[in-house]
Amino acid sequence: MTDSTLDDRRELHDRLRERALAMGGEKKLKARAAAGILNARERVDRLFDEGTFQEAGLFGVSHRPDMRERTPADGKVTGFGQIDGNTVGVISNDFTVLGASSSRTNARKIKHVKRVAGRQGYPIVFLGESSGARMPDAMGAEGTVANSDDPAQYLRRRNSPWVSAVLGPCYGSSSWYASMSDFVVMRKGAVLAVSSPRLTEMATSESVDPEELGGWRVHAQDSGLVDVAVDTDEEALDLVKRFLSYLPQNRNEPPPVAAVPTGADDPARAERIATLVPTSRSRVYNMRTVLECIVDPDSLFELKRLYGRPIITALARIDGQTVGIIASNPLVKGGAIDPEACSKATSFLVLCDSFNVPLVFIADQPGFLIGKDGERKGATGRVMNWMNALSLVTVPRIAIVARKTYGQALLNMGLGGNADETCAWTTAEINFMDPRFGARIVHGRDVIDDAQRYEAAVAEMTHGTSAYDAAGVFAVGGVIDPRQTRAYLTSALRVHSRRVGEHHLANWPTTIY
Repeated sequence: MTDSTLDDRRELHDRLRERALAMGGEKKLKARAAAGILNARERVDRLFDEGTFQEAGLFGVSHRPDMRERTPADGKVTGFGQIDGNTVGVISNDFTVLGASSSRTNARKIKHVKRVAGRQGYPIVFLGESSGARMPDAMGAEGTVANSDDPAQYLRRRNSPWVSAVLGPCYGSSSWYASMSDFVVMRKGAVLAVSSPRLTEMATSESVDPEELGGWRVHAQDSGLVDVAVDTDEEALDLVKRFLSYLPQNRNEPPPVAAVPTGADDPARAERIATLVPTSRSRVYNMRTVLECIVDPDSLFELKRLYGRPIITALARIDGQTVGIIASNPLVKGGAIDPEACSKATSFLVLCDSFNVPLVFIADQPGFLIGKDGERKGATGRVMNWMNALSLVTVPRIAIVARKTYGQALLNMGLGGNADETCAWTTAEINFMDPRFGARIVHGRDVIDDAQRYEAAVAEMTHGTSAYDAAGVFAVGGVIDPRQTRAYLTSALRVHSRRVGEHHLANWPTTIY
């Protein structure tokens, strides 16, 4: 091969590479920068350790000859890089190229990343921003089948973590992958929906506001599909990295162990718990502040905070070890568990059991929230989904009764043989229901008109409900001072930790319901 031929090949290579890296052109890229929105390649750079990204499909273009010049990298940046030294796959949608619309070539690129990550045990990050299927490529029987000829395209076995960032309009595949992911962060102003507002308006003949269709409030508060909403791309990408720091690369490994921060076992943190929790079961308090006193400093990472609010679900670390926390939240509805909270807890059980994260339950709840609204939402089905999932969990489960736990929900929160280790605070009460309600049911409503009779009836319903009564029949394994909670959990985790589970929940449906 002559030098001139080599020069020609290098020139062609450089030209095609520059065209791919130019994405949708300078004008579109400048407009995004002016709006404070990162482009697809800037997002990849922010996500990965510097210099570690290896792209797959840089020279990919549309399969249609007339579209090749207009489709650099075919609208999706794919490949592998490292986050804190761990290999991770990425699919970053380039909205500057035909709205990152789905086509045959970029579908092959996505399939490649999923196949390699699945075989090697790597997490995948989906950076979503796409307009859906590419028109007119997807029209007609031939186009429809050609773009959808992978029967495993939306199969989820949870071999490794999937994470999605919703960073713009997300329709079609971007919305599908977000809905299948273990963690979803959404930038405010982005939209997640089946179809665009324009198409929705044509289908329904109604005006559709993008925020009302699929904005962050819809999915962080109502649907529960989004775990955290943030203001910027940078915040979203940093949260993706933080989430992955709690999890193993794949389900065959235990979670990573971090260094224990200075001051984690400061006695002052434990002493503060006693000042935070009122002894009266009818007074509310902020469970989050209690959790902050128990887990390693700055390690509490809450998921779905705005959804199913009577329950708190969070990843955290105790003595450097990743744990998943399901805790009552007395600040909302007194901690009474509503249908959304049931779905939230079930979703979290699936996450933790799939990736070998030990579970910690901290109960202070009056039972399930009852009423017509809950029944319309299938409350009993959601309660049983939670119980079914809990029965399938094989990672370590540690349950603590903080102040009270009543009814069927005490089983959902780990008692009744549903945890490997159990204990109750000295202040705890374990009962079928609130004694005040029990007194009225047994003795009739008129009992409340007689203060002396009412107090006697309440005392009757309270008999045999203390932490020591429960420990006496081994309903709980021990009784501890609230200030001993961190020490108790540290010790229990040393007994039960580093166990790789059997992953019975790995094939659980991908939505939280």
